[in-house]
Amino acid sequence: MNDTYRAAAFLDKGGTGKTTTVAHLAVALEELGHRVLAIDLAGKQGDLAKHFGVWHEYRDQVTDDEAWPNISTVFDDSWGTIASKLGETVVDDLVIETEEAPSLIPAHPGLDTLDSALGNIDDARDRYTRFEQFLTDFVDPLEYDVVLLDLPGLTNNITYNGLWAAGNAITPVEMGPFEAEQAAALRRDLDKIAGNFSVQIDLSLILPNKVDTRTTLAEEYLASFADTYGDAIAPDYIPYSQDIRNAAQRGMTAFELDSPSATAQDACEAYLTAAETLMTRVKEPVDA
Repeated sequence: MNDTYRAAAFLDKGGTGKTTTVAHLAVALEELGHRVLAIDLAGKQGDLAKHFGVWHEYRDQVTDDEAWPNISTVFDDSWGTIASKLGETVVDDLVIETEEAPSLIPAHPGLDTLDSALGNIDDARDRYTRFEQFLTDFVDPLEYDVVLLDLPGLTNNITYNGLWAAGNAITPVEMGPFEAEQAAALRRDLDKIAGNFSVQIDLSLILPNKVDTRTTLAEEYLASFADTYGDAIAPDYIPYSQDIRNAAQRGMTAFELDSPSATAQDACEAYLTAAETLMTRVKEPVDA
């Protein structure tokens, strides 16, 4: 069995570009020859499925009660029994193939009630390791090279499950004081988890995102982030590009654009570099 590496995009703040980062890193990793599975744990909106243009098809399955089992099902007490009855292809029922190559397990409305359901589990290790067990028992045997997780933009029981399972955090940040504080808080949270539960979660990649270097302030924050997080900062920043937003609205990444702008091309190159860096760091973790 090949090694399957895992990483989760997270910052305790919405709108930082986590979903865009997961989508573009997934495609970049495929471009580099890796087989990738992206999993959306971020909520019922299905943003990652929208990014790959498969949401409408999956939403129809949800509406018709045909999206079962789904990503929320794997946390159930009964998941082992369900999987046993459905057989070896059980994960195939969860996965959607995208036109841009990465496989996807989309979000499901069942995630909305999952946080409170997990909170009712008394044993903390059981509460926070259910997703890790799913990945280990059912996804790793499929021999994906990389599993990327898109996590909620807040710290909850689903987030802890994702971070615990991944062992590596990807943090897209915009250049501002609030994001700097959030990145520092994330590092403290990872250390707290490690201390409480004896599990290692590395801050593997801080990715400056939507950077407009025409502003002096952005340049100053880039320098500050590099000084503070030199061991985890990505080699290149992702420039702001309207093309990335436009591509997402069309159900694709910037890699799929026929005539990308210069900033979109620069962004794709930066994502490729970030993907290479991520693979290096998950294989040989740095002390973040």
